Amino acid sequence: MVEDWQHFLLPYQQAVNELKIKLRGIRKQYQDETQHSPIEFVTGRVKPVDSIKEKMVRRHVQEDRLEQDMQDIAGVRIMCQFVEDIYQVVDLLRQRSDMIILEERDYISNAKPSGYRSYHIVIEYPVQLITGEKRILAEIQIRTLAMNFWATIEHSLNYKYQGEFPEELSARLQRAAEAAFKLDNEMSEIREEIQEAQTMFSNRTPGDQNIPDR
Repeated sequence: MVEDWQHFLLPYQQAVNELKIKLRGIRKQYQDETQHSPIEFVTGRVKPVDSIKEKMVRRHVQEDRLEQDMQDIAGVRIMCQFVEDIYQVVDLLRQRSDMIILEERDYISNAKPSGYRSYHIVIEYPVQLITGEKRILAEIQIRTLAMNFWATIEHSLNYKYQGEFPEELSARLQRAAEAAFKLDNEMSEIREEIQEAQTMFSNRTPGDQNIPDR
C-alpha cells in the first residue's frame, strides 16, 4: 500500500523538474546559435494522486505494479510551432544518453478516432536520490500549438462527459481536429517564410524594439 504519496511522488517531481530544465536548455542553445528552435516551450507535471487512483481502477493497475505499469505519473509536454519540428525533437531525444526510450507512439501519422494528434515517448529516466539512483518511467508528449489547443479542450469535455460524448459533439470535435491539422499543414507550407520573418524580428536593434506594434 502507498501510505505516503508525497514521499512516493518525490522522485517523479524531481524528474519533471530536471527534464524541463534540460529541454528548455535545448531551446536556449538554438537561440544562442541564432537558429530556429524546434522547441517553442516546455511544461511538466506530476499526475495528481486522485488521477492516479482513478486510472489504477480504470486500467486495473495493482499498487505493487504502479511504478512499472503507469507510464505517465511524470509527464512533460513539448510544444512546437511546426509538425516538422516534432520529428526533429524526437530525433534529438533519440540521441540523448541521459534517458532510455522504451516506447514511441505516433498519433500524428496515426490519429486516434477522436481526432487526437500528438507524439508520445515513454522514457526510463535515472533520478539521483540520497539513497542512490532510482530509474522511473516518464512520458514526453510532443505536439504543435494547434494540436495542444484541441487536446486541452477535448480533455476538459472528456472530464465533463466521462468519455461518453454526445454524437453531435463528437463529430464537431473530429471536424475541429481536422481543421487544426489543416492549419498545421498550411503553416508548414510557408514555414521558411515564417522562420525568416521571426529571425528578422528577433534580430531587431534596440531602437527598433521601441517602435509600437500596429
